[in-house]
Parts: sequence; C-alpha cells; structure tokens
Amino acid sequence: MDSLKSEISAIAARLVVEEGLAYGPAKRRAVRQMGLPSRSALPANEEVEDAVMEHIALFCAQTQPGELLALRRLALLWMERLSAFAPHLAGAVWHGSATRQSDVHLDLFCDDSKSAELMLIDQHVNYLAHSVAGWHGATVAALSVHAFCAELNEEIGVHMLIYDLDDLRGALRQDPKGRSPRGNLTAVRQLLHEPTA
Repeated sequence: MDSLKSEISAIAARLVVEEGLAYGPAKRRAVRQMGLPSRSALPANEEVEDAVMEHIALFCAQTQPGELLALRRLALLWMERLSAFAPHLAGAVWHGSATRQSDVHLDLFCDDSKSAELMLIDQHVNYLAHSVAGWHGATVAALSVHAFCAELNEEIGVHMLIYDLDDLRGALRQDPKGRSPRGNLTAVRQLLHEPTA
C-alpha cells in the first residue's frame, strides 16, 4: 500500500473507532481532511480494517475487549430473539474490531421479507424501516432499532438486513482475508466462550 493510502487508512481508522463511522464515509472524510481531490484513490476496506486494528491496539487496548464482549452479548440476545430468521452477525462486532461507537449488524434470512417486521410489531418494538446497499451493492430492506446495552449503559444501534432465505447459501463465502464474513448463533456463542472474547 502506498504512503498516501496508508495515511488515508490511518485517518479513516481513527474516525471509525472514535466516531463510529462506516468505512466508506470514513475514507471520504479522511480525503477531505487531508485536502485531497475527491476522486483520490482510496484504500480497500481490508486496509482500513488493518488500520482500525492498529489504532485499537495503540489507543484502546484496555477498553476495547470489554466493549466488544458487551456488543457481542447484545448481538446474541437479538439473534436469539430473531432465531426464526436464521440470524447471522456481520461487521465489526463479528470480526472483532468493534468499540462502543459501533453498531450491531445482523443479516436475517426470510421466506417473506415482511415477517421480521411483523415480529417486531407484535413485540411492540419501535423500529425504522429503510433500504440499504447489501451484498454486492444490491438494495435490501433493513430494520433498525435502538437497543439498550446495560453493560455499556447506552443505546446501541442494531441494524437488521433482510435477505431471501435462498441467499443463505452464499452467506458464508470467505472474504479476501479468508474469513467467514458473518456467523450464525452457534458461531457467536463460540466467540463468547473464547478466552480472548
């Protein structure tokens, strides 16, 4: 990675960790902060993720493991609540780079895209329905809630992306680092029992 992309990655990583920005917006803001042209070549998300882990190791080594554990426990609660929809944890909470600024991202797999929404209505959960870019940039329905995390004593965003049940087959294809991009209930329970969790 060239030095300019390295610098963009480092600034973006700080924004991700300290402000909870997603990688895309963090990279674009880093470019603006550096006074670079808006069409500057950006580092790949994997490069930013590496910089996030370096930033955490340098500045958050004492607090991040506990915050990550709290977020994974919150994710597990919601996954158990949504177990009828084959929930899979994704993003920073799954990969281990989450801090208290991070949101929980769950992928749900449904026969009927409205079934998860109906379940939230039945349980009197306030949510926001919207559309976001899912895998490969395709637009998918999403449901977002604010869930109180007692361990962190604050509200955490929980975002549920709704996929067709058939999409579950491709859900565990490895990412460029050879990792599974998401994990099911069993995998998340295993994470919570690992000594480094």
